[in-house]
Order: sequence, then C-alpha cells, then structure tokens
Amino acid sequence: MTLHRRGALAACALIAALATAGAAPPAQAQSKKDSVTLAMVLEPPGLDPTIAPAAAIGEIVHYNVLEGLTKINVDGSVTPLLAESWTMDPDGRSYTFKLKKGVKYHDGEAFDSAAVKFSFDRAKDEKSTNKAKGAVFNNISSISAPDPHTVILTLNNADGNFLFRMGENTAVILHPKSAAGTATKPIGTGPFKFDDWKKGNSVTLTRWDGFRDAKSIKLKRVTFRFINDPAARVAALLAGDIDGVPRLDAPQAVKQLQADKRFVVEIGSTAGKGIMTINNKKKPFDDVRVRRALMHAIDRKAFIDGVLEGLAKPIGSHFAPTDAGYVDLTGVYPYDPEKAKALLKEAGVATPLNVTLTLPPPQYARKGGEAVAAMLAKVGVVAKIENVEWAQWLGGTFKGNFDLTIINHVEPLDFMQYANTAYYWGYDSKAFRDLAAKYAAETNPKERTRLFGELQKKLTTDSVNAYIFNPAQVAVSRKGLKGLWASSPIFANDMASVSWQ
Repeated sequence: MTLHRRGALAACALIAALATAGAAPPAQAQSKKDSVTLAMVLEPPGLDPTIAPAAAIGEIVHYNVLEGLTKINVDGSVTPLLAESWTMDPDGRSYTFKLKKGVKYHDGEAFDSAAVKFSFDRAKDEKSTNKAKGAVFNNISSISAPDPHTVILTLNNADGNFLFRMGENTAVILHPKSAAGTATKPIGTGPFKFDDWKKGNSVTLTRWDGFRDAKSIKLKRVTFRFINDPAARVAALLAGDIDGVPRLDAPQAVKQLQADKRFVVEIGSTAGKGIMTINNKKKPFDDVRVRRALMHAIDRKAFIDGVLEGLAKPIGSHFAPTDAGYVDLTGVYPYDPEKAKALLKEAGVATPLNVTLTLPPPQYARKGGEAVAAMLAKVGVVAKIENVEWAQWLGGTFKGNFDLTIINHVEPLDFMQYANTAYYWGYDSKAFRDLAAKYAAETNPKERTRLFGELQKKLTTDSVNAYIFNPAQVAVSRKGLKGLWASSPIFANDMASVSWQ
C-alpha cells in the first residue's frame, strides 16, 4: 500500500468515526470511578528509560512507577521527589541531596543513598546506553554517600540545568537487586506498581498501597492502550472504550471533539522540536550548502497548516519557544525554492538528487513526509519514502543508517546532543562543543542567556537539520476526568494527580 493511499484511508476512517459517533453513550470505560484507560500512540520497546531512548517509555513509567531525586511539574518547575532537599556550592559544581526516609521499593527493598550511587554509576558506565550519559552523567566526577540519607554529587563543570536533569526519566533511581529486570518488570518507589504487559495491546499499572502517600492516590488501576492509528484512537474515544488521549495526533478531529459535550479538549505547550534530520556524515549532506538548500526548500507554514491543522509554531533551531532565552531564527532560512536550487548548484550537486526519506509511524511523520517530499521535489531532490515501524527506526535510523528522516524530539533542552559526535545525525563541530562547554560552566544568569542564544544561532548557521515545528499538545479526556497534563515539559503522564470528579 502506498503512503498516499494509507493516509487517505486513515483520513476516511477518521471522518467516518466522527460522522457516525453522534451522541453514542460511553461504554464501560467510565463505569469504574477508580480506574482509567488512556490511549498511547506508540508501544515502547521496553520499560527502562535508563537504557533506551524511546519517549514512550516515560509516558508509562515515569513518576508512576519510577522516580528520581527531583520532579519536573507540568509548569516546568522543579520540586523535591525522592530528595527532600538539597544545597549547592557557590561554584555550582557540588550538590548535596538529603533523601526522604522510610521510602521503599515495590518489592520491599529500602531506598537509600546506595541505590542513588548505584543508579548513577550504572548510567556513567562505559557500557551504559543511557541517552543522557554524555550530556549529564559523564559530567558527574564523583558520587559519594556519606550516610544512607545523603548523596553528594560533584560535577566536572557547573550545569545550570542539573536539577531539571535529575527530574528526567533518564535519572530515575533503580535498586541494585531489581535494575536488570526493569525493561520487562520495572520495580520502583512510585505510587503505582507494574501489573501486566500485553504485548501489542496495553500495559496496566495498579495502585501500590505501600506508597508513602497512598491515601492521596485516587486511581486503583491505570491502563495504557497502544493504538497507533489516529483514526482508531478517535473512534475508541468516541465509542467510550478509552477515557482519554493525552497527546492527540489527529488534528483534523479537534474541532469535532471540542463540540462534543462528552469531552474536554485542552491545548497546551510542549518542548518538542519537529525536524527533518539530515545525516551530516553522508555525502552530499556533509556540505553545509546542501543542508541550507534543504532548509530553504521546506515551507514551514504549509507543513504546519496542512499536516498539523495549524496546531504548532515554526522553529528555526533545535529549541522550543517555551525555552527561557529562546531566539526566533525562522527568518534565517525562509522558504525559498530558488535559493535552494542555487545552493545545490553552488555545491556542485547534480539534480535530480535521489535520497531516501525514512518515516516512523506517527502521523506528523507519515503525513508530513508526503508534504516534505513534494516540497523537496520542487528543488530537484527526489525523496523515496520508506515507512518503518518504531523498532526499525530505533535500530536503523537512530544508529545513523539513513539519509533524511522526520522526527519530533520531545526531550526538553536536549541541544547538548549536538556536542555528541556519535549521535545519529553525525554533527561534528568543535566550535559548538566549546560553546556548549562554556555555557554549561557559566553561572552568571545574564551571560548564560547570551550563550544560550549563541548556541541556537550556531546550530542554525550550520543548518545541522531542517528545523520545522514545535507542536502544541492536544489533551482530550472524558468529562469528569481531572488532572491529566495538558502540557508536556517532559513526556510523562503523572497519574498520581488524576481522578474522577
């Protein structure tokens, strides 16, 4: 089946679902006021966020099953979680965390400083596949645990975002006895414990009565169902089979759902950066003029309006408008097909240039890939579309085996990946690495803001990737369900705050 036909069928199915739903009464999903079923776009490859990069992992386990020293709240603020407090040395290079006492893991093991040291040593290990290894954990020069409830972390270079990093899912604290089995049976300190994983269908969590604040948790059961087709997700919502979709990626359904009194639709912000990733190591993409040509070939507004129904903002670098110190650089490489052609000619590229555009399952990629391929064709770049499943994308594209791909990088402040020469887009710039190191070590707020702007400009100047959109978050829930995050400073679903009214 061609991509075009697949997209057309999905659209038809969605229209049919909206048209026939009417005011059909909800089915069993709302019958139990102590349970909830949510639809997820992607099934994760495993459930250990410390060894695999898929954002879908954090959507299920982060804050629910697995916890870290700090917590990132829906407004982006950072508060204590497993740490009850902390102090920072004046130079910003040493943090002393006081840990909460009496905290247990789901299997009865005690949470203490030894577990923290184990988790961070594991993340730093040469065999570690933690996606934050280079940017965060390799910057930790020493980890000491002077007593069971104190941890001292010393950094090579000061990091003004360190407390935020400690609240990301890459920094969850696992116990030495159970860490190895986390991918299939996560055991943590959170309010919910892992119950069941029906591969290809769902993951179920149940309330853990041993949680330190168990009385505040209203839900007894949470089920995350995997429905990777946008039309099918909307149909399940309309039929009452699910109670909500935290991140709806069927923008054409938004107006209809807003008009349906059975649902609440909230539109919030994300830290996402939707980009066409360019393999900087492959010819001719190793020539900055070719990468700049690709950027000039893409009409961001047409992409956002046609693919995302306008529910996104254009971006010009690997930063989100929600980032403090964000600089709008969309005007550096505006849509200009003639300029794109001229740059390709200047770079000595003969057209038509045949490339492969690899597309993972999300609708923004599959539908967006059609739009991008049509734009590239206008400047002499013929993109052969290759649809892959998520596991294939992680195993191939994310390992550097690709020409071009479209992906939404959802992790906040992940620009430090550009300092990692082994990262899948293959960017190797000493100038950027030096700038990133200078930013990380700077403690003066004014100078940090200036350097933050320089980082953005450097990535834009080098046109490492084609930066396209920052997506809005559309959260849809059945009326009466309260507490779902309407914005995503990180990809998580904090179910401890969710309840039926």
